[in-house]
Amino acid sequence: MGLPGRLLAILLLVATIDFVANSIVLDRANDFALREDDAARMAEHLTIAYRVIERTEPANRSVVARELSTERFSVRWSAQPDTLPTTVSLTRLRAQVLAFEPDLGKVDLRMHLLPLRGQGDIGGSMTLSDRSYLTFRTFSRSAWTLNLGRVGQTVLPTALLALLAWFLFRTTLRPLATLVQATRRVGSAQPQSLPETGPAEVRELIHAFNAMQLRIHELLARGSQTLLAIGHDLRTPLARLQLRLDNAAIDPAAHQEMSRDIDEMRDLLASLQVFVESGDDRTAQQRIDVAAMVQTLVDAASDRGADAVYAGPDSLDMVARPVAVRRSVSNLIENALHYGGNVRVAVRDRGDLIEIEVADDGPGIPDDQLEEVLQPFVRLDNARSRDTPGMGLGLPIVHRAIRSENGRLHLRNAPQGGLRATIRLPRVPD
Repeated sequence: MGLPGRLLAILLLVATIDFVANSIVLDRANDFALREDDAARMAEHLTIAYRVIERTEPANRSVVARELSTERFSVRWSAQPDTLPTTVSLTRLRAQVLAFEPDLGKVDLRMHLLPLRGQGDIGGSMTLSDRSYLTFRTFSRSAWTLNLGRVGQTVLPTALLALLAWFLFRTTLRPLATLVQATRRVGSAQPQSLPETGPAEVRELIHAFNAMQLRIHELLARGSQTLLAIGHDLRTPLARLQLRLDNAAIDPAAHQEMSRDIDEMRDLLASLQVFVESGDDRTAQQRIDVAAMVQTLVDAASDRGADAVYAGPDSLDMVARPVAVRRSVSNLIENALHYGGNVRVAVRDRGDLIEIEVADDGPGIPDDQLEEVLQPFVRLDNARSRDTPGMGLGLPIVHRAIRSENGRLHLRNAPQGGLRATIRLPRVPD
């Protein structure tokens, strides 16, 4: 059933329940009666009020009506019909009162159940001989059961509608929430077809999404294979070029420049291969001790004489692809040492997330280029000198690898200087 059909079914069900609730209240009102002594007392009050007001001059009737009123029985006279907020007629109670005072049947006695306003539960009116009207209100504990029924008549359909609406939205939005999570993984992980559940419109949307992510994956895979093939094919001519250069009788300075160009092209091809493979890791995720892994990388840098410090727990488990995590943290450490001269690495447990922060005291990155440097082959102006190694793929490799783990890489400049690169990974993948 589609979403409009579900909404229509809910509305029909609520209308049916409302009709049944109304019918129950009406039936109970028609059968409502007071105890014999209470009914006799009410009939007596109504008869006295009618006879006194009937014999009073119209100019004085309002005053006399107030004098006849008590806390439990109030009377009001008016020349025009008094509009009472009535709900249902009390048929049996009227017959019960008329049984004690039959003359009240000649004055068009009407009796109703009044709303809950603290002014009485039973109300009604009588018509005087001059076509003026006498209205009354009286309090009865027995009528509270009917009032509770009236409350239920209003609350029950509303509560049911709210419950059904909550259920409808929950069942409808559950596949949509799954779809939102899946859209964040498109292009960064192996495609997984979502179950086509929910209303017809949602099923069609999920079906289209499944087809779309397969096409996107095929396009990305084809592009990656093309880049890897080009890189592989270029290694052979580069090797021949290096061999011919070594055997050529040319100026040593020119030989050195040309050799450096060839080495730079080899580094570019190697970095390109790592970049492509960083987002296409098909190894299974496994439980790893990320704290021990990061400590090992920091200790290795420190053993080389680098200013590297680790802060965090000795052990912290998570589920991820170890190659992707190790490569990402290693790249960030090397980047920090190269541009900042030192590195401080912290691992933090954030509940469902694992946070790894790599900080340095270098010049940082201009704020307007923090997002740009995550794109492939982007190098900052002060790093474009040919004396500066790198192909502009270090941070993009990290960004791509972390995305494949459903994580996020965030870059920011510290107020006191230096770059802060923060990796946030789910402790357990979705």
